[in-house]
Amino acid sequence: MKVCLKCNNKFDNLSWECPICHFSPEYIHGFPAFSPSLAENNDGFNPSSFEKLASLEARNFWFRSRNRLIFWALRKHFSKATRFLEIGCGTGYVSSGIEKEFPEMSLCGSEIYSTGLTFAAQRLRNASLFQMDARCIPFEREFDVICAFDVLEHIEEDEKVLAEMFKAVKPGGGIIITVPQHKFLWSRTDERACHVRRYSSTELEGKVKKAGLVVECMTSFVTLLFPLMILSRINKRDKEGRTGGELELNANLNRIFERIMDFERGILKFCSLPFGGSLLLIARRDGDLNW
Repeated sequence: MKVCLKCNNKFDNLSWECPICHFSPEYIHGFPAFSPSLAENNDGFNPSSFEKLASLEARNFWFRSRNRLIFWALRKHFSKATRFLEIGCGTGYVSSGIEKEFPEMSLCGSEIYSTGLTFAAQRLRNASLFQMDARCIPFEREFDVICAFDVLEHIEEDEKVLAEMFKAVKPGGGIIITVPQHKFLWSRTDERACHVRRYSSTELEGKVKKAGLVVECMTSFVTLLFPLMILSRINKRDKEGRTGGELELNANLNRIFERIMDFERGILKFCSLPFGGSLLLIARRDGDLNW
């Protein structure tokens, strides 16, 4: 169900035009824009990073391994989902992987920066893309699963985002979230990435429950590489502002790290991990499954 952001009317039309007040979102770069004042400039992310990310993601161990973890989570917890929304889809790397792995899924992708959507459109064939502020999602009970992969840490009002995700997901559906973990790992890397926080498992679980969702699974990941993460945070070059150090790796080292992450994912099939660089959380909205 779509929600008009002007009069709050709920409607099921294919068009974005509200049948009551006739409000329609403006279009920026060819995409519907529900928060146009934030489409070009806001504090959550540096839009100049999209081009660099687009060139790095497909060959970097962390993005590749996280994608495989996401596919595993979708298969295990939302195997019958047909309607999917990714909040903060960026360059479309995750959604393009889901499009290939789950061809039966109807995909939507949102991004606060319209610039990111131009990259996503090049990767995605059939997804519906729109500019949106995650603090104001123009849907209600619309999606089987809503995902936010390393997005919440960029938003000061993360509890508002979680409440909006609860509103937009169908009863019986749920959410998948990944976030950076452990406040003691805070460094210049987080500042350059425009993070406002790193999470503890207790904090994330508490905020998700407060939004009305029931947590089904939560685990750390990037656990086996955790000692190297700690070393990277205390490295003097990182303190001096070296950029891209954690993404631009020697090809052999990148390959080794990816194999370690693949091994770690095998462990996650049997048990949750107690610590690591990131957290994965799956939660569900109470209600009857309607898939």
